Amino acid sequence: MQLKFKLLPLSIAAITLSLGAIGTAQAQEQIVKIGHTGPLSGSNAFAGKDNENGVRMAVEELNTKKLVVGGKTLKFELVSEDDQCDPKAGMAVAQKMVDAGIKYVMGPYCSGVAIPTSKVYDAGGAILSTVGSNPKVTMGGYKSVFRVIAGDNLIGSSMAQYASKSMKAKTAGVIDDRTAFGQGLADEFIKEAKVLGLTIVGQEYTTDKAIDFSAILTNMKAKNPDVIFYGGYAGQAGPMVKQLKSLGIKSKVLGGDAICVTETAKLAGDAANDTVFCAQGGAILDKVAAGPAFKAAYKKRFNQDPDAYAASFYDQTMFVATSMQKLNTLDPAKVSAELHKASYKGVVTNYAYDENGNLQKAPITVYGFKAGQPTPVQ
Repeated sequence: MQLKFKLLPLSIAAITLSLGAIGTAQAQEQIVKIGHTGPLSGSNAFAGKDNENGVRMAVEELNTKKLVVGGKTLKFELVSEDDQCDPKAGMAVAQKMVDAGIKYVMGPYCSGVAIPTSKVYDAGGAILSTVGSNPKVTMGGYKSVFRVIAGDNLIGSSMAQYASKSMKAKTAGVIDDRTAFGQGLADEFIKEAKVLGLTIVGQEYTTDKAIDFSAILTNMKAKNPDVIFYGGYAGQAGPMVKQLKSLGIKSKVLGGDAICVTETAKLAGDAANDTVFCAQGGAILDKVAAGPAFKAAYKKRFNQDPDAYAASFYDQTMFVATSMQKLNTLDPAKVSAELHKASYKGVVTNYAYDENGNLQKAPITVYGFKAGQPTPVQ
């Protein structure tokens, strides 16, 4: 009994020492939550998941780097929420993120969500990095809102220029889905088209939930425009193009980044080939130095190719994290100030932002569809 009595204190001491060591190790680790908000359900879920994957890739890579800030190793955690590409759902997600104390948020995908939620994130002291392309996204005066791609003013105008200069179009019809994104993009196309001398022969409207476009397409057919510009998303663009072909309409269909995805061709079938042309606010991954390696790593991790903006969200997450390390702080206000004045060489481009959070010298690529895939044409 005496032997057992002497061993017991020793065992307790050993356990206490072991637990103390574990506690010290844990104390040296700092959790940093990276939020993602995007459509993880509905017709734009393919885009939301792609964006989430880009952030996830960055988070996983950062955790292998073991960045140290304030003497503690950072452990990044992804918190992803479905905003459904809906302003009301997006506001609920934003409040949830802010209440959870998340200070770094990637998204939203849809301008209609980005515009109202930017106020919530700003009030919560969070940095918001979005691909919402409507110019109003960065016009709220919030110092911690960044657009990581080109805005609609550049995307819409680039398609008007392509229609006029490359396609030699003289007339255009315009359709938009009345969302902040679709309407804003169409407005920018019309503005530049008029400057270039293109005649807008007709304007029609739909919604981002519609599936039947026969009435508005019949109206367009009567106007016989050289091109039809569509401001909206792939979920409607695909069926619209398919119905356009079935009605015997010969007009080329133009659009922005939201239709510049394989989802458009999946829904349109062969009708998309040599008919749909679109502009995307990003570089061609195969044409930039780090692009092929990113594509290979993405495919190995997710068993599919990256879509439009996975690389952009990956880049911005890395920019934010390296800024934390450089400044030796997790203070979002200080990190935001650094994002405004610094630059970062990412996969897609060199990231540098103006005072309103717009990406400077944002790359734009024009695509057509070949064999069901968006293919660069300019």
